[in-house]
Amino acid sequence: MVVDLTVLVPEEHGERLLSAVPGLRLLRYEPGEPFPPPTHHAEVLVPPFLARSELVEQALLLPRLRMVQLLTVGADAWIGRLPDGVTLSSCRGAHSVPTAEWVQLMLIAQFRGLLGFLADGRQRRWQPQVTKGLFGRRVLIIGAGDVGRTIAARLTASDCLVTLVGRRGSDGVYPVSALPELLGEHDAVVLVVPLTEQTRGLVDAKFLAAMPDGAVLVNAARGPIVDTAALLAELQAGRLSAALDVTDPEPLPPQHPLWTAPNVLITPHVAGSVQGFYERAYRVAAEQITAFAAGKEPSNVVRGAY
Repeated sequence: MVVDLTVLVPEEHGERLLSAVPGLRLLRYEPGEPFPPPTHHAEVLVPPFLARSELVEQALLLPRLRMVQLLTVGADAWIGRLPDGVTLSSCRGAHSVPTAEWVQLMLIAQFRGLLGFLADGRQRRWQPQVTKGLFGRRVLIIGAGDVGRTIAARLTASDCLVTLVGRRGSDGVYPVSALPELLGEHDAVVLVVPLTEQTRGLVDAKFLAAMPDGAVLVNAARGPIVDTAALLAELQAGRLSAALDVTDPEPLPPQHPLWTAPNVLITPHVAGSVQGFYERAYRVAAEQITAFAAGKEPSNVVRGAY
């Protein structure tokens, strides 16, 4: 039997999408504004998509808070900041396919020389060239969760040779301690790890130097995982290429040198943003909240592993 829960829900569409779940008392709030009364009844908080860290401070003021249900896979703003006894659940499974699609698109664009062809097109130059292909490329995916494994499946189907790296080694997954040996053996590195104290600055000058000439770095995780100055130096030297959905800083200021660096594709944190992504996110959120209300542990509880 599902017990009643009072759930703080952002925005009108969130209230509408969760209204079909029985046993939930929905309390609407607007992101960026104080929680409405009576917040002392709220036991579950659903932060908005890509919520700002300031919301964590508001959440800590909720005396009966028992669960935070995210609409994203990334939980870096919340990890380690909630009191004991408050369950943190991600939206794992909602954005994996769109993110994998974005990664595949970026790798194809880089290996097939799309940037050069676009530049030629702007100059009205018809200049055929032989390029690399995605098939046969050796791709290292750092992050062995749902997103990483979805990317791996798609790239394997494209005849890539895929290696997965996680925090700890397991069957088919290398531990992060193996990175120094693995980096030089791969044509591309894809980042899909959460931002934690262990991953912040993971991709530094030493990491990038270990990648072979002509390799591609793809960041679909969080900007601060990459040392921006170190990456910029490699791009400007023409040794590496990159595809970035996230940056540090973010949003990227108009005058930042990354915008004009060679061999880089930049998108504004939209890897998972395709039509219907809110519906998919709230469908997963509803499943997790329903399990919690029934006294079960939600399947997407965040434990900090990658």
